[in-house]
Amino acid sequence: MEETQLCFPEVNNSCKKATGPLLETSLIFTVLSIIVLLTVVLNLLVIISMSHFRLLQTPTNLLLLSLAVADFLVGFLLMPAEIPVGCWFWGDIMCAVNYFLGYLLVSVSVGVMVLISIDRYVAICEPMFYSTRVTVRRVQLCVCLCWTFSAVHSSWILRHFLKQPDRDNPCYGDCVIQLSYVETSADLIVSFLGPILIIIILYLRVFVVAVSQARAMRSHVTAVTHQQTQTVKPKKSEIKAARTLGVVVAVFLLCSAPYYCFIVAHEYQLIGEETAGIEIWLLYINSCVNPMIYVFFYPWFRKAIRHIVTLQILQPGSSQTRFM
Repeated sequence: MEETQLCFPEVNNSCKKATGPLLETSLIFTVLSIIVLLTVVLNLLVIISMSHFRLLQTPTNLLLLSLAVADFLVGFLLMPAEIPVGCWFWGDIMCAVNYFLGYLLVSVSVGVMVLISIDRYVAICEPMFYSTRVTVRRVQLCVCLCWTFSAVHSSWILRHFLKQPDRDNPCYGDCVIQLSYVETSADLIVSFLGPILIIIILYLRVFVVAVSQARAMRSHVTAVTHQQTQTVKPKKSEIKAARTLGVVVAVFLLCSAPYYCFIVAHEYQLIGEETAGIEIWLLYINSCVNPMIYVFFYPWFRKAIRHIVTLQILQPGSSQTRFM
């Protein structure tokens, strides 16, 4: 049986805290705490690897570094606040900060996914121009613009909530937000439907070109007829990277789709609040899965982790270590 307690017994309009069975509560808390720890540690390893080892600082890896920073902040700041304890104890200001960071980091992740798709499109479909069009400086500029646009977008979506964070709270000790139809629709289009359309179009093109190149390699075709100049083909490593990053994008879409489906269903009152929280964790767990994908698909990342764990990065000249 659930016991009803008050979040703040000394406050008249305090929210009621429902506490379930101790074993079930402890198990959920332990599992979610492990996920938080893995998210923070694994993404920190990605950040250290790509920041310390200079040969890993390629344009594509800079995009992964930006994604790892966003994932690290999700694990370090957002996930602990979403562990169910029955009440919100951190006040209205932290409630506003929590929602702002949530919208910001999700928008950044979506933006980086689009940039990754563009990067792979140029590398596979236009390999002749990749080195000139995709440079470290341009990628850095795109990443800065991505973070800036995400901050502006999040500020606009939450403009009323940020002015009065407690305006939608039914009682003291809660942290909820009610967005208007216009704000919900704008966020759905800008942070999900629009980017998904761009990603799908780019990766379909990448898939077609990669398949044609694989067939050409199997048949030992070295030139394309009806062309006088030899076609520059993408490297095998670029195609492999596109496959790996395609997995990253696909996992992100699978993790984010339930969240936005919940938002739409709740907007049209198809479901209630009882499922709230599950879809948030599905969205946040993607931040833990990303570095696991790197560990599984990238041998250089496993070698970099070994150097970090064994403290070999403290040796002189370790930043010049070759992994690729």
